[in-house]
Amino acid sequence: MISEAVLNYTEALEYIHGVNWTFCKPGLERIGELCGSIGHPERNLRFIHVAGTNGKGSTSVMLAGILQKAGYKVGLYTSPYIKEFNERMRIDGKNISDRELAEITEYIRPMADAMQDKPTEFELITAIAFEYFWRNRCDVVVLEAGMGGRLDSTNIIEHSLLSVITGIALDHVAFLGDTVEKIAAEKAGIIKRGCPVIFGGTDESAATVIERRAQELGSPFYRVDYNALTVNEMSLDGTELTFDRYKNIHISLLGSYQPRNAALVLSTIDILRSQGIDISENAVREGLRAAKWSARFEIISQAPLVIFDGAHNAEGIAAAVESIKLYFKDEKVYVLTGVLKDKDYGAIAKDIASVASKAFTMTPDNPRALSAKEYADVLSKCGVDANAYGDIDQALSAALESAKKDGKALFCLGSLYTYSSIISRFE
Repeated sequence: MISEAVLNYTEALEYIHGVNWTFCKPGLERIGELCGSIGHPERNLRFIHVAGTNGKGSTSVMLAGILQKAGYKVGLYTSPYIKEFNERMRIDGKNISDRELAEITEYIRPMADAMQDKPTEFELITAIAFEYFWRNRCDVVVLEAGMGGRLDSTNIIEHSLLSVITGIALDHVAFLGDTVEKIAAEKAGIIKRGCPVIFGGTDESAATVIERRAQELGSPFYRVDYNALTVNEMSLDGTELTFDRYKNIHISLLGSYQPRNAALVLSTIDILRSQGIDISENAVREGLRAAKWSARFEIISQAPLVIFDGAHNAEGIAAAVESIKLYFKDEKVYVLTGVLKDKDYGAIAKDIASVASKAFTMTPDNPRALSAKEYADVLSKCGVDANAYGDIDQALSAALESAKKDGKALFCLGSLYTYSSIISRFE
């Protein structure tokens, strides 16, 4: 028998995911009205606002971990979720409880329903998160933006301790613009007047756009000095690095890109210290060592070795491929993969072909999906022995059997939404 609390939680999720919510409708008017209806809880919180094309999640979880180790009560807002919805809002590493999610949704629902222009799903979730963090009196909230920046519902906040822009690449071009400069301008929209901003990317045209916006708002602008980064040792057990004055730092997150994310985080910590946020070096070390982030170059099985990476665009796949080359040198691997047809799957296939000898394709559960057969054909033309399967279970069974028989590492690359289906085979 389902308890009342679980039933309320189920009803809350059904309401949040209800079909009446519009998928994507940029703008701050609705989130502003909704937050106003509940008393603007976001105005009583301190934020570190994180935007960017890739690396937002890893950067956010490392920052939250360090601040938690420093003794602060830390909220963390991320998207999308990997296994369960509650992951999207956490305090000190713990997901929001079913009961509290249900209670806050029940509180907000009548005000959302009363709005003439109804909020989108993401706007509703963001309002729930603000209320959750305020009710629990968080000292600081690491707030990851959704798809964009300027018109993203998280951008309703009026001030931030710091704005972090991880990097800029072409993605979501239909909504954000078809050039790096246009996308950079959208991401730069999170910069608040007089509040510092740090850019972790290396694209100079993007940096110029972001710095110009910072100057317009009188906001101190910082870049990451990657010349000060040295990777001492890197293996599937973790990475030891040195960045500027931080010597022999260990991070558990895997991937060739994680040392750069760590350098961005360390630079961010120095800026926060200059603003009076007390963070010891021990907190930095413990926070980085303890930070975990599911579905990002995550080892989910040892026999056979299976690694999941939720890279879903050309830049993300390129980073995953770079990591595979780093850890496996010239050894070819097997790949389980699916892709959406609005992604640059030709470039993605070429990158995968540089590290994979065999591919197992499946059709993602998404109306924008490229069929497994079409994707297998594209990979085959790139020189990969690729075979299409009817669904993810069939593809995974075939991939595991082949990887085990041939003694190969298997990489699951593609949408984060396939994670639950894949990880369930190993739990």
